Formats: sequence, C-alpha cells, structure tokens
Amino acid sequence: QVQLVESGGGLVQPGGSLRVSCSASTTIFSHLAMAWYRQAPGKQRELVARITSGHSTSYADSVKGRFTISRDNTKNTVYLQMNSLKPEDTAVYYCNAEWLVREYWGQGTQVTVSS
Repeated sequence: QVQLVESGGGLVQPGGSLRVSCSASTTIFSHLAMAWYRQAPGKQRELVARITSGHSTSYADSVKGRFTISRDNTKNTVYLQMNSLKPEDTAVYYCNAEWLVREYWGQGTQVTVSS
C-alpha cells in the first residue's frame, strides 16, 4: 500500500514560482514511478510531469522549460518546481505513484495563478 500526501499549493501571481511536494508512506518509494497530474475546473485530468525510478523525466508540452520534477528517495518525496506560472496553470495538482499494475493517488493540492 502506498499513501501520498501533497503540500505546497497556494495562490501565486502570474510569472511567479511555486513548489509542490508529495510525501509517500511506503518502503518501496525508490522503485516507484512518480508523476504529477492536474485537473482544472471543467477539464479532464492531464499528465504534467513524470519521473521514473531511474530518474528519467518527461513533461507535457505546455509546461516544458517551466516545470521541473525531481525526487529525493531519502525523504520519500517527489517535487514539482513550477516557474513562470500562467493563469492557465490553475488547477488541482495530484501526485501519482505507479507500482507494477497498480496506481495510487494523493488527495490533491490547489494551485491558483491570479493577480
């Protein structure tokens, strides 16, 4: 079983930065592929960024060059550093973990980009 808890969301002005974190309660964190998804009101949930157990990363085109996903296996934590934020980045951000054929989700953290 994997439990995920996100933190670090909030209100930020356009052009600003924010880092969200996801802490995992599990003994197998280093083996997990981790990802960040987001869901804006009235829209489907979309993949934002993903990092494998081998630290390979991939990003949605809409965030490439602005967002960085990273992980610290000593802290069982994955991060999403978001720079140059835009109003269209406003969404609930969800942490996701993959292990074999199973997926686990956090409860989400709200990120609002507005002046």
